[in-house]
Amino acid sequence: QVRLVESGGGFVQPGGSLRLSCARSGSVFSVKRMGWYRQVQGKERDLVATITPRGDTISADSVKGRVTISRDNAKTTVTLQLNHLKPEGTAVYYCMTGIQYYKFSSGYVELWGQGTPGAVPS
Repeated sequence: QVRLVESGGGFVQPGGSLRLSCARSGSVFSVKRMGWYRQVQGKERDLVATITPRGDTISADSVKGRVTISRDNAKTTVTLQLNHLKPEGTAVYYCMTGIQYYKFSSGYVELWGQGTPGAVPS
């Protein structure tokens, strides 16, 4: 069974940094983009940053200049570093990976982790 497991969440003081890791277990045929999203209670899940297999990154305007996303060459781990955190950064952070399970699977599916909380007290 293919799974994503996030780690690294917790309390961070305003102005501090959050470093999150997401590890994929189980083998797949191909990996598309990998990324992080976050969801504030009562709101929709929003993009934080993504990275393509080629290494191209996209980040939300709200975190530009404060975020670094990276992955390992095997594309099994994606890491998010978010600096200068603000109280509005309090959310549950979710890892996502676009995967093609088998060579003859039709297209990619989005696999999500269970989420890890990041809390920035005001």
